[in-house]
Order: sequence, then C-alpha cells, then structure tokens
Amino acid sequence: MINTLYSLDAFGTSLAFLLALLTGFVFGLVLKRGGFSSARRLANVFYFINKAVVKIMVSTLVIAMLVILYMAESGRIHLDQTFLMTTIYGAQIVGGLLFGIGFVMGAWRPGTVAANIFSGSIDASLFLLGTIGGSILFNEVFPVIYSLYTSGDQVAEMIHAVTGMSLTGFVLAFILVTVAVFWLSELAEKARTGRSLYIGPLFLKAYSLTLVTMAGGLFVMSFATTWVSAKSTGAATMMMDEQVLIERAEQELDYIKPEELADRLMASEPNLVAVDVRPADEFNLFHIRGALNVPLAQLAETLQLFKNKGLIVLYSNGTTDPSEARDSLRCQGFGNIYMLTGGLQGFWDHCLKSVSLRPEPLTIVDAARFKAWGTFFSMPVFSVKIGIDTEPVNVAIPRVAETVWLTARLGTPNFKVIDLRPQQEYNTAHIPGALSLNVEALSSNTEGLPSVLLPAPILAAKFSLLGLQPTDTVVLVSGDKLHDCTLAGMALERLGHMDYAIINGGYAKWEREGRPLTAVLTAVTKSKYPVKDGVDDFSVNFRTVVAHLAQPDTVIIDVRPEELYTGKKSDEACIGHIPGAINRVFTEDVVTTSDKEIYFRYTGFLATGYSQIIPSTNTEVIVYCRTGHQASQTFFVLKHLLGYQNVRCYDAGWTEWAARLDIPITNMDE
Repeated sequence: MINTLYSLDAFGTSLAFLLALLTGFVFGLVLKRGGFSSARRLANVFYFINKAVVKIMVSTLVIAMLVILYMAESGRIHLDQTFLMTTIYGAQIVGGLLFGIGFVMGAWRPGTVAANIFSGSIDASLFLLGTIGGSILFNEVFPVIYSLYTSGDQVAEMIHAVTGMSLTGFVLAFILVTVAVFWLSELAEKARTGRSLYIGPLFLKAYSLTLVTMAGGLFVMSFATTWVSAKSTGAATMMMDEQVLIERAEQELDYIKPEELADRLMASEPNLVAVDVRPADEFNLFHIRGALNVPLAQLAETLQLFKNKGLIVLYSNGTTDPSEARDSLRCQGFGNIYMLTGGLQGFWDHCLKSVSLRPEPLTIVDAARFKAWGTFFSMPVFSVKIGIDTEPVNVAIPRVAETVWLTARLGTPNFKVIDLRPQQEYNTAHIPGALSLNVEALSSNTEGLPSVLLPAPILAAKFSLLGLQPTDTVVLVSGDKLHDCTLAGMALERLGHMDYAIINGGYAKWEREGRPLTAVLTAVTKSKYPVKDGVDDFSVNFRTVVAHLAQPDTVIIDVRPEELYTGKKSDEACIGHIPGAINRVFTEDVVTTSDKEIYFRYTGFLATGYSQIIPSTNTEVIVYCRTGHQASQTFFVLKHLLGYQNVRCYDAGWTEWAARLDIPITNMDE
C-alpha cells in the first residue's frame, strides 16, 4: 500500500516541497521544449490550425486517470487517499467561463505563463501582473460575491455517481470521447491547413486502440479483485451481491460527510454507531463523542450486534485502516458499513474548527450551527472501549448516553442503573441489575407546598435504600417521559451527586434493539448517603422570583403548555403566568418516534431556539412549570446540553404562585 502525501497530511513537509519543486521544473521544461510557451501557438487552437494543446491536455487527464485507477484496482493506493476538489457548481461554472475568456483574449494559461516568464516574455509578465491584480480584486469584492462563491456547494461529487454510471463504465465512455476528440482535431487541422500529422500514420490508430484496451482492462481487474477477495474470505457467507459492493464503492455510497454525521449524532439517531479504530491511547486523547473504540482484530465479532441494523461509521486519523476494515466487513456480510469522509481530521476541520479560524465568512445560521457542534462534541465523555479491559471511571460521563454505552458497562463496579418506569412495567422486564424508583416519590408536601422536590436529607435517605454511594455512577432510564430522568437528575444534584447520565431513547430503545432483559430483582445492600450543606445553588423560592421581576436582565421561562400559560385553561387556583415570563413548552425539546422512543432534539436545534429568547449563556434564567417536574427537563437542557451558566429552577412553580394573593399575575386579557 502506498500512502499519499494527502493521506499522511504531509503537504507542509520539506519532502512535499521538494517533490513539488521537481515536478514543477520538469513540467515547465516539457512545456518549453514542446513549444507551449508560445502564445501564438496556443492561439492557433482557436483557428483550428494547431490543436496540439487540446490533445496534450486531454491525454494528460486520461493517462493520469488510468494510472490512478490501475493502482487502486491493484491495491497500491485507495482512491480516498487522493485529494478531491470540492464541487461548487455556481462558482466553478462562472470561474470556468472567466478562465476561458482570459485564455481567448491573452492566449495564455497559468502554467504556460510560468514557463515563459523566465524566458523574458513581456506579455507573459503583463499577464502575470493581471493575475495578481485579479486576485487582489477578488479579495476586495469577496463579501459581495460570497453567495456565488458557495452557490451549489455539493462537497466532492463524482460525475459517474451523478449520472448514475459505474466508475469503470464512465472511464470507458470518457476515453471513447477522448479518442473522438483526437480524430476530430486531426480532421479539423487537415480541413484548415490541408495536412495532418497523425491521420495517415499508424500512431493515432495504435494510441486510440491502447486507450480503449486499457479502459476495458479495468473491467477485468475490477472483477478479478472482487473474485479473489470473495474467495479468500469465503464467498458462501457473503450476504450481498459482489456487483452491489463494487458499485457502492465506485459511487462512494459508503461515505458519510462530517457535517451529516455531526447532526445525526447530536440528534441521537437510533442505530447509528460511530467506531474509532485507532489505538486506545490515541482514542483517549480525543475522539468523537459517543464513538466506540474497537481494535481492528475484533471488529467483526464486536459489531455483530449492529450487523445490518442502521449505520456503522468507521473512522481513524486517515483512511487506510477504515478502508481495509470496511472491505473486510463487507465480505463478511455487513451491508451497513460507512466511512467518515476525511477521517477524524476532516471531522475536526469541518465541524470543530473555531469560527474565527475559518477562511470564509459565515451566516448567522451557520455560525450557530458550528457553535452547537462545538458545544456538543467538546463536552467531556466516557471512553467507550469495546474489547479492551478498562478501569471503571465515574467522572466526566456523558449527560446523555447511548444504549451501546450502557451495554459496555453493565456489571461494572460502582455503576447503578435506575429504572423510572411504573413498578408493574419494571416487574415484567428490566435491564439486568437495574433498580426501580418511583419518580413521584422524589416530590412531596414540604412546608405547606403540595408538591416540590424533597429536601436533601430525605432524598439521601431514599437513595440510601437503593444502596447508592457518592462514588457511584448512576444511569437513569425512563419510559415515555424524559422529564422523569431530569427530575431524578435534579434530585441527585441536590445531594451534590453529579456523576449521572440519562439514556437517550429510554427503555423502549433498549428493548427494541434486543439488548439483555431480565425479571430477576436486584439485591441491594443499604448504604448511608451523606448530606452536604450548600450544594443546592439552583433552587429558588417565590421571594427570589419576585426580586428578579424588577431585573430586566433576568429571563423567566414558563415551560407549561400554551393554553395554561395564556390562561385559556387552568388547573390551579388562578389562570395566567408570572409577569414577564416567556413561554417555551418543554415538549419542544424532545421528539418521540413511532416506537415510543423519546430523544432530546439535537443540540443545534436547541441552541437556535433558546438563543432567540436568552441573550447569552451568562444570562440569569429561571424556569418553572406547575411543580418542577417538567421544568427540570428545561433546566437540564439549558445547563447540561447548552452550557448556560446561571440557570435556576422555581420548583414550587405555578402551584404556589397562583395560590398566593400577595404577588402579581399576568393572564391572557392583560
């Protein structure tokens, strides 16, 4: 296997510079010796007198294409190790037209200018000065033409994929067109000058036949490569047709763009698994949030659970290891293997690079999208290593975890799963080792308030009955209400217990994925959870809320349904809402699938929504509902998913506020 400078990210090395210098020198020398440093000879192409420049350019393209594809088919390189220029239809069409106009007017191309300028050509020097001036002008008007610069951005599209052809079929068609161009050029020259250098002699016929034969040879090599690969891995076990595999690779259907992966991970898409195939020490330094770390030798065995279910996305620093792993897994019947375009570096460049370091200006929407990616993927996460012995860690766990993360940790010491579904559902089946907890038991009448989160000493006693220790990592699993998990999480935070995670998709996702279940009750050894003073700095009472009514910098959010906020409907003593409160219903932050799996919406959506009502992440925010249950979800989203720093919860909420006669109320008529 030959590693390219691009795949090694070595364009900035001295070796790359020397190779570029040598290649440029040889290229210039060949142009000069071939007579292509003459503007008159280049201009002859437009008069059909001498089409040599056309024949040279097309020959260069065809030969380079054939060499690269033959090396790829023989396994010497991978096509994804070569740089592919981004396809931007609008900019490239206009740029091509400008280039053509410039070529017609000056009879110079950039390469030929460089080759001729050292010969002392004055017109070549003037052309170069014009190029520099045009670059300066482009820089000055860039803000005006930015929309054109990005018009039709399709990342890197392949012609054969767009036209629905196979790669080998496109190559053959392209070469047939090339041969036709050669012959038509000769006929045009003969018609214009009365002579042709190559129509009569054997050369053009032999050259044409050679190109067509080489194109046909790609079909043979492609078939042979697939046959040998299938034979060596046991073709009888393959679940996909060989031709389908070839076409998928040729059309790059097995790649996923960094931006798409980022959005789908943030949306917690069911059955999406990102797999990091780098060594464990590199994985521990940095990895994509939620990714699994699987050694190459254990990929097939470890990923059996995800075989042909959803998407498996492989990535590494480069593309060599993922490419080989993809080919191996495909031959073992995995039909859902994808690769991350550009690898980890591509993901960093496209999604995580600071906005200030990007060469092009961003729209407000794009800037918010990048900020959301940065917030989500820079949050500390557990290292999910599969097939590698790991020590239990109870710090920096993901606030929202996936079922695969939980699967890898079942049975780990100091690891507790708490099932918040109704008791009868828990008794029927639950995750092995899970403990049942009635979320309503976390709230009760306190100091005359009908339903608020219990004081810390009582919560500590309840969690002690579950055997909870301060060193434990707690995983919360809900039924059809994510706010059950966030209320339990708020109870843990009241005790200063921050090592907890919420399973996205809840029990319904776990069950649908066919993960382990049991009806055996979990044995518990009672503990004595300590109570700390001054831990709860996020709960506020009505006096604090009243004091903030006079502070315009404070944002108060009512998360109840709209009809309760406006007063069209009431289930308390009075109708309406706290004066100045903004209504954002808690259900806007989650989505429920047809399988009754409930997920937090992806962070970009949440960030955009809340940025419209909260000026900054430092703004004082108070959230409330009726009893703090629904508001706990908004509290969790703002504090733990979006990074708002001053979020507090009025858990007595509208139940208390509506019953008091000494504080103001706003209703729909005001």
